[in-house]
Amino acid sequence: MQFNMNYDENPFIVIWELTRACELKCLHCRAEAQFRRDPRELSFEQGKALIDDIKTMGNAMLVFTGGDPLMRPDVFDIAKYAIDKGVRVSMTPSATPNVTKEAMQTAKDIGLSRWAFSLDGPTAEIHDHFRGTSGSFDLTMNAINYLNELEMPLQINTVVSNYNLDTLDEMAALVKELNCVLWSVFFLVPTGRGQTKDMISPAEHERVFRWLYQLSKEVDFDIKTTAAQHFRRVVIQSKQREHKKEGHDEVPIQYQQALMNGTTGTIDGLGRAPKGVNDGNGFIFVSHTGDVYPSGLLPVKVGSVKEEKLSEIYRNSPILKDLRNPDKYKGKCGVCEFRNVCGGSRSRAYAMTGDYMESEPYCVYIPEVLRKKKKKRIS
Repeated sequence: MQFNMNYDENPFIVIWELTRACELKCLHCRAEAQFRRDPRELSFEQGKALIDDIKTMGNAMLVFTGGDPLMRPDVFDIAKYAIDKGVRVSMTPSATPNVTKEAMQTAKDIGLSRWAFSLDGPTAEIHDHFRGTSGSFDLTMNAINYLNELEMPLQINTVVSNYNLDTLDEMAALVKELNCVLWSVFFLVPTGRGQTKDMISPAEHERVFRWLYQLSKEVDFDIKTTAAQHFRRVVIQSKQREHKKEGHDEVPIQYQQALMNGTTGTIDGLGRAPKGVNDGNGFIFVSHTGDVYPSGLLPVKVGSVKEEKLSEIYRNSPILKDLRNPDKYKGKCGVCEFRNVCGGSRSRAYAMTGDYMESEPYCVYIPEVLRKKKKKRIS
């Protein structure tokens, strides 16, 4: 795995919001999804041009999201075009009646690399409340059973919030039972329908991060986080403490340390980014209408693929260039010794302060340089 991947040139992940149409009414929905498709959506031909451009951007992974990607009747035609071009494709459909065994078989037949389902609680009561639709939990579980029958890799996405904070142990047990290869744990950003009151506190973020790190050493599925860049700092600190306890010299801060699998001591084989991605830094989002954003959680438009190639927008946008420069971050993020491997959630900084270059507002860590300054003042 190459750790010197240049995110100034190419993203590791491209998210394409195929449509905002969806039958669910999720409480946190970034897209504020609607029941009907938008006539301004990228056409199949425009989508093919986008895929052709993505193919030129190294080996970027393309993820179809929504809304519900399955609300587009041409979704598998688009996927097949991308796969035939050699682009790695993953999909995150909503658990609705559109998720049939036939749809999953089609996805497998055309070579889709992975299917991701959202599961936000270990019980129907919690999950259905969060998803705003009765019966969503049962539909999700049935779909997961179908997927396991087809022996297709399963990724489970969970949004951590005040609704499920106290049930994470049960959630982890369920993920293990469902034969999942990757548990992708999202930390709520108050955008779209997401509300600040639903977010867990900064101290609770830290506590969940430490719990996730310990869990990673006990389970055979991989764990990654979204909108929780400071989880990398917790993992690295934990590994450094363990390293020191074993009598070794202190090791420098490197992102590789946050990638090592706790059980095997090797880097995971699930195609994880060789460096930590962040909004606009190794990660880019294309909306259903072709507008381009640093991520779906950071609603600051940087261009449109209807007017310019995604590759040109990604490489040349002044906003994206700033987001890729940790030395320009403000506040404690700008002086933190972990800024090059963490950087904090730029989307949460924007949501809470209105400035995407501000410090991660839900991080409790005090950088070493600030601790030294405080100690010097006291003495």
